[in-house]
Amino acid sequence: MSKKLLVLALLCSTTIFAQDYFLKKFEPFKKDIPSPEEFLEYGIGEHHTRHDHIVAYLEKLAEVSDRATIYQYGKTHEGRKLVILTISTPENLSNLDGLKQQHLAFTDPAKSVTNYNEVPVFINLAYNVHGNEPSSSEAALLSAYTFVASENPEILKYIKNAVIFIDPTINPDGRDRHTQWANSYQGTPLVADPQDAEHNENWPRGRTNHYWFDLNRDWLLAINPESRGKLNWYHQWYPNVVTDFHEMGSQSTYFFEPMKANGSLDPIMPKENYEDLNNLFGDYFAKALDSIGSLYFTKEVFDGTYPGYGSSYPDLQGGLGLLFEQASSRGHKQTTDFGEITFPFTIRNQFTSSITTVKAAVENKAMMRKYQQDFFKSALSKASKSKIKGYTFGDDYDQNRVKAFIDKLLLHRIEVYRSNNGSYVVPTKQPQYRMVQTMFETYDKYRDSVYYDASAWSVANFYNMKYKAVPNVALGEKIDKSTTIVSVPNFEKSEYAYILDWDDYNTPAALHHLQTAGLVISSSSKPFTSQTAMGEKRFNYGALVLPVSLQKKSSEEIYQALKKVQDKFQIPIYAINTGLNLKGNDLGSRSISAISKPKIAMLIGNGVSSYEAGEVWHLLDTRVGMPITKIPMRNFSRSDLSDYNTLVMVSGRYDLDEKEQNKVKEWVNSGNTLITIGTASKWAIDKKLVDEKLIEVKKDSTKTIVRKPYVDAAENNGKESLGGAIFRVELDVTHPLGFGYHDATIPVYKNNTVWLAPSKNEYATVAKYTQDPHIDGFITDKNLNEFLKPAASLIVSKIGSGRVVLFADNPNFRGSWYGTNRLFLNALFLGDKINVPE
Repeated sequence: MSKKLLVLALLCSTTIFAQDYFLKKFEPFKKDIPSPEEFLEYGIGEHHTRHDHIVAYLEKLAEVSDRATIYQYGKTHEGRKLVILTISTPENLSNLDGLKQQHLAFTDPAKSVTNYNEVPVFINLAYNVHGNEPSSSEAALLSAYTFVASENPEILKYIKNAVIFIDPTINPDGRDRHTQWANSYQGTPLVADPQDAEHNENWPRGRTNHYWFDLNRDWLLAINPESRGKLNWYHQWYPNVVTDFHEMGSQSTYFFEPMKANGSLDPIMPKENYEDLNNLFGDYFAKALDSIGSLYFTKEVFDGTYPGYGSSYPDLQGGLGLLFEQASSRGHKQTTDFGEITFPFTIRNQFTSSITTVKAAVENKAMMRKYQQDFFKSALSKASKSKIKGYTFGDDYDQNRVKAFIDKLLLHRIEVYRSNNGSYVVPTKQPQYRMVQTMFETYDKYRDSVYYDASAWSVANFYNMKYKAVPNVALGEKIDKSTTIVSVPNFEKSEYAYILDWDDYNTPAALHHLQTAGLVISSSSKPFTSQTAMGEKRFNYGALVLPVSLQKKSSEEIYQALKKVQDKFQIPIYAINTGLNLKGNDLGSRSISAISKPKIAMLIGNGVSSYEAGEVWHLLDTRVGMPITKIPMRNFSRSDLSDYNTLVMVSGRYDLDEKEQNKVKEWVNSGNTLITIGTASKWAIDKKLVDEKLIEVKKDSTKTIVRKPYVDAAENNGKESLGGAIFRVELDVTHPLGFGYHDATIPVYKNNTVWLAPSKNEYATVAKYTQDPHIDGFITDKNLNEFLKPAASLIVSKIGSGRVVLFADNPNFRGSWYGTNRLFLNALFLGDKINVPE
């Protein structure tokens, strides 16, 4: 049978394949080791396997075999186990600590060991980072069984020369969400119709984790426990090869690396990585997939520019990250242009690539070890040649934001020191030099103009961290733990008042806890200087004032409540014994008024960006400890908004009818706050909810049309989108939305083409892009000059007694923009303080 006919036969088959469809090549198998089919009591591919069953099977393998041990490296938000099954020969496993030390010697630039071929290669087979791309976790079960139970000489050779770490499910919460859906709608017989419910998950779908984060974008940012746990494991082992298995549209075939050319003009990963090693391994994958008649493609798409993927982060750690994309059956069987694609067929390709990865790594283990050694040595040599010897950074007003940034640096094993002047310094000459570049360097020239994801990721800008490249460094105390960063003095008990500094990132969370405890807190709309129990102190816009005599609690209860808040959030609190300030308005001024406790709702559901909704939910849940009511769009028409004073609408397509639009407008008009982000801000303008405008394309009827090749259309149109770049805005720090900031310019992240025109009201444009706004990332000259430069990033529009806060950009992007989270939190807590002048 020809390969083409074989492919069609496999795709069109409507029967469930026996397990020898996967495993026959690797017989014989040990009889005392249960196969996945024996353990699960169904064949791989007949159903989608729940994560607890996956873990249970791997635990069983570790229990009955001396080739395997299991390790739990964390738990998900929903409490599911994150595990790794380590597989090798019994002899290797009994000496794993010794092998680990030999392996880590290749990652130490100070050592020059040469036993490249004598140490087993370390391989991390990692699966299912996107929960609704399920074939790879099923392949993980087959791979685990094969390496643990097969007596085939080929497999025995592999486990002798490799230590294999199988991470079966990187995203268990998302996987189980999808598994429940697919199994719930599975028919008997199977239904291949693409319109069937089985193939069409409901919002938010299973791609993301509990808080609707894409974990394949989280390796660099490390916001979620799944990523933090994996990174802590990763930096203990530094595997030589790491797989990243995915699925794509059902009409595709199969993709493996090499990828599309990296979009960076001068990628910081070695050329040997993305050319030599990818081509070497690619030849192995092509041969293996040819042998089973599978069609595939390479090079066309999936650039590895962003360093936070599971297939790109290992490239910055001396390893080789490998991306695989399998056309998805989106259920158990689905009709495509090429026939019916089945779940077992998709699993087989992933399983084949898993075994082939180990084969390629073992047969080239000396090369992989030499490459990793050269990678870390070259980090020091490149740093030595650079004029930049380090980066200094810090913030005098916000220790907790600095702490969060340093925590991120340490998680990636970047060396950080405290300098003698109280700031912090990161030297470039260190093994993680390329990660230092990732954190601090910015770019304005690129090889490509169309990106699969972000084109900017200078993490220091995510944190609005003031930093500077320096030609020499003076290292002081080395920072080993971020918990040593924040130091707040104890405060005395006061019978008069307390002041909480609004500049600190954690103060909004403290405010919420105090309001929940029944205390009434005021906010100052002007700076002032007070005589505190610790001396003279200037307080910025937004400082919180807690007058003792006006509370319903005793002075002792108030003091204890404040002590608990300081212990929890590590924020500065000051005792005040007089209302007469040294400078500025006194504590009884009308510029200091009580803050209403936010009662927040957010619209979610079909049409709404689950990513952005999840970022809001995550921020309030995990950092503020504040509940947020998530109202499904399907329930909005009958929802009672009178229970809330704040409504959040993130980017999305809001198909609200005229009655529902009026419902929102009347609610705002009665004195409440609507917060819109991205395309929701465009929606509010398009529906004339607010009297604001967008900057739109100017049509020029005299413009000459220039013919262009049809084949270039996708690239030419694609570059006009904004995949993600960082820009500078000028912020009104006297506006309630700007309270807590000291600098008039801050970085923002833009990954949309929503261009807000500055408000006609001269007091309502809170943040506007500067005349030289570009910091990092790709943007076309047309978008930069015609749209971005004239535009506003944040405006407030009045509706009756209420207001709409319109964000053009996402202040909570990927849970990582500590620098602009405050803008969003100010909108929540201080929204009713905004009185837009006529």
